[in-house]
Amino acid sequence: MNFDSADAITISTAVREGKVSAVEVTKAALARIATRNHLFNCFTTITAETALTDAALIDREIAQGNHPGVLAGVPFAVKNLFDIAGFTTLAGSKINAVNPEATQDATAVAKLKQAGAVLLGALNMDEYAYGFVTENSHYGATHNPHDLQRVAGGSSGGSAAAVAAGLVPLTLGSDTNGSIRVPAALCGVFGFKPTYGRLSRAGVALFSSSFDHIGPFTRSVQDIAMVFDVLQGEDDRDPICTKRPPELCLPQLKQDISDIRIAIAADYFTKGAEPAALAAVQKVADAIEVTEYVIIPEADRARAAAFVITASEGANLHLDKLRRQSPPKVSRLEDFDFATRDRFLAGALIPSSWYLQAQRFRRWYRDRVREVFQNVDVILAPTTPISAPLIGQQTMILDGEEILVRPHLGLFTQPLSFIGLPVLSVPIQCQNALPLGVQLIAAPYNEALILRVAAALEAKGVVSAPVILNALNSEAV
Repeated sequence: MNFDSADAITISTAVREGKVSAVEVTKAALARIATRNHLFNCFTTITAETALTDAALIDREIAQGNHPGVLAGVPFAVKNLFDIAGFTTLAGSKINAVNPEATQDATAVAKLKQAGAVLLGALNMDEYAYGFVTENSHYGATHNPHDLQRVAGGSSGGSAAAVAAGLVPLTLGSDTNGSIRVPAALCGVFGFKPTYGRLSRAGVALFSSSFDHIGPFTRSVQDIAMVFDVLQGEDDRDPICTKRPPELCLPQLKQDISDIRIAIAADYFTKGAEPAALAAVQKVADAIEVTEYVIIPEADRARAAAFVITASEGANLHLDKLRRQSPPKVSRLEDFDFATRDRFLAGALIPSSWYLQAQRFRRWYRDRVREVFQNVDVILAPTTPISAPLIGQQTMILDGEEILVRPHLGLFTQPLSFIGLPVLSVPIQCQNALPLGVQLIAAPYNEALILRVAAALEAKGVVSAPVILNALNSEAV
């Protein structure tokens, strides 16, 4: 079996059928990480010892005739803001490095382990999940496997790059304003943000509580569906986690999509982007014969309000560390990544009236988008306005105007996070060019519709996430 390119379901099937052992799969994945991670800088922690122990337990379960779980032997890793029992949760920060070790796994980590997946470690990210590039001043930048000079996106950059590079077939990330979808698009993999509250965030270091989601990165639609199905379910540890019964999506993937009303997002979502980003949306639309357009009203105001709320909530969460304190208390202001620190300080200065007005607008906007979804089931939009920029690149030119790179990578993702819509970024591989992503957007709790459309696109060969090996030198292979 080619462990570089096999997806999670293929691996788990082979392990359960005895064609390969979980220990063999785990050792192969650890070997890939040992020889390739220095190129990409995806991992901040590698849990080799516990991984091999867990893999051996899975093999014993199989030998005894027991069912080891639907993800038996599948290597996975998580953004380093998920708690891993016995390890300190960094959340991309220097400050957190002195915190005590986590006493239990995050709920999502525990659920994947219960399904037989084998945890190999934690992955690099923007500090405290505040960013779109994963250029971390403490732990270094994560490099895009398609071009090592370019960013992987963020804040879940390590999660997306680890899948694109074939280090592991499955990772978890978090999404506040686009932190799953942006790196998924730039790295050319599938990245899924389910409905807000659909999956438990217990044991996850939050950035902005009223926005934060968790979700998976994979190389196939069926893997996304499988992982989503495993992670669903209420959790008393997370007060915002829905009590809505799980809806299994994997069995629905092959259903016909002719009954799904699909449209292209117009107006706001057709401006301020490179032609290639808009062409990617058209490529998807043409493949499934979509000709209708729809306007999501006031998306620009939604993005602005999202900035206000996330900056305010993030700053409030870290306010004690941001204050310049007198002895015996010690300020941690200088221990922040400078980019994170400056944005948190700005957030701390936002008037409360602005925050309240943004929340009022949020309710109004939610109701307007509900009206849109009375006439359409799935909406297509670009994920990012450009392909991956260079590491360290500060500005870009769009529509003849020079603008900052970092905030504008979330141009098309923030208005959708604002009201917690489920969104899947599907990868479009461009010949002789960097990949791009297209967002498939639905009304809350309609994840199955999104995944059915994505499966149809994958079956047509329109979307795909091959492992990228051309960035690897001969020594790394």
